[in-house]
Amino acid sequence: MNHFLIAPLLLPLLTAVLLILLSGRSLLLIRSLSLLSAAALTGLSAYLMYLASDGEIRLYALGNWMPPFGIVLVLDHLSALMLMVTAVLALFSLIYATRGNDAPSDKLHAMVQFLLLGVNGAFLTGDLFNLFVFFEVLLIASYSLLLHGRGAERARAGLHYVVINLAGSALFLIAVAALYGLTGSLNMADLAVKIAQLDPADAPLAATAGVLLLVVFGLKAAIAPLYFWLPRAYASASAPVAALFAIMTKVGVYTIVRCYTLIFGDNAGPVANLALPWLWPLALITLVLGLLGALAARELRVQIAYLVIVSVGTLLAGIALHTEAALAASFYYLLHSTLICGALFLLADIIQRQRGELADRISKGPRLAQSALLGTLFFIAAISVIGLPPLSGFIGKLLLLSAAGTQGYAPWLWVILLAGSLVTLMALSRSGSTFFWRTGDPVAGTKLADKGELLAVIGLLVCIGSVTLGASAVLDYTQALARQLLSPEAYMQAMQQFTVKEGA
Repeated sequence: MNHFLIAPLLLPLLTAVLLILLSGRSLLLIRSLSLLSAAALTGLSAYLMYLASDGEIRLYALGNWMPPFGIVLVLDHLSALMLMVTAVLALFSLIYATRGNDAPSDKLHAMVQFLLLGVNGAFLTGDLFNLFVFFEVLLIASYSLLLHGRGAERARAGLHYVVINLAGSALFLIAVAALYGLTGSLNMADLAVKIAQLDPADAPLAATAGVLLLVVFGLKAAIAPLYFWLPRAYASASAPVAALFAIMTKVGVYTIVRCYTLIFGDNAGPVANLALPWLWPLALITLVLGLLGALAARELRVQIAYLVIVSVGTLLAGIALHTEAALAASFYYLLHSTLICGALFLLADIIQRQRGELADRISKGPRLAQSALLGTLFFIAAISVIGLPPLSGFIGKLLLLSAAGTQGYAPWLWVILLAGSLVTLMALSRSGSTFFWRTGDPVAGTKLADKGELLAVIGLLVCIGSVTLGASAVLDYTQALARQLLSPEAYMQAMQQFTVKEGA
């Protein structure tokens, strides 16, 4: 067993505990430790991604307890990619947070580390119960982070977020209990084998559990009609928290892909491809509602939150196509959309600070103190998120349309995706022209964005540039990822071989 597989859990856990013990001490020490840990996590994730790139599925049994009963971590192409995106987003969000968005008493850094523990655990775990546990860890941390900075609006949005996610957790537990009652196992690979051999009389109960899981994961991913909690919650959060939350919906997308290609995949007998008929219409409805929300938004942060929903709909459409090319395009797009939404949330915070009382309201106001610089950054981010050439948003959408072809319902995706780019262009043109063109005198005494804040925004945009310039290499990786996902036998075989080899 390679002990590096457990490091993405131990590193944030130990850092979080240390940060709590240091509570009240020097803010410089707290910031340094938090940033050092995030940088180490980025390096570690890059190493694990390199390790996974050879196509071998690696497993780690905690305490040397063998699956299907022991807790097992699994590293493959998909989990390694998700760890890498999370680490990069967390690093730049924390750089931004250290420029005055934290305080010694608010535990922001410790809560971010606990959130990373939950997110990394959800990506690495190989069984459903521990997926539930890691969901709870990341949700508890996210409740605290959502209230970071206080304020009545954040408290209201936080209350809705908590209530909705508690309901989701209850449904998750019911679904997990039903599957355990039917199969006697919660290990994902073992479940895939036992669901395929299920008595036809038990198929309706297994299907009900599968649909409940889809509801829970759909809630996490903010799929229509379960997205209503997201715009206000994300728009109310502090900037580094909102940027980091860009990965949270992708956790829901990840679990949908993992469960419905492995447990309820092609070989699942009477419940094979259970979710596929639902995913296609849900994806298109999510896309349309997200676009309408972005067009109608009156505040920049709400507009960006709706763009997060648009990205979820786009990803789901690629997953619903269920082909190697579509999955490869979807995960390329996931990489792009997560980083660009994070950059936009940070940029929106700088913009709103320089507009005085108008904040991020999309209405004519004062000229920004750093109008030229912020306008340039906003323009680059906008063309990327719209999907205009030459940046990665364009490449991702082009790959997705190419994978969809023109058969069956695919023309609907062409129409919605292309019209969606036009709608996003209109929405961001309205906000961009209002903030940078139709302006009056600047507000006196506004705080300029310092080098650290700009470094965080520019750093994420540079990552987008790297995904664009290295599109061929990234696409090679996501194609290998798609092949691995569509061959769940390899995952099950790796689990069986590991059990025999390590248990002997």
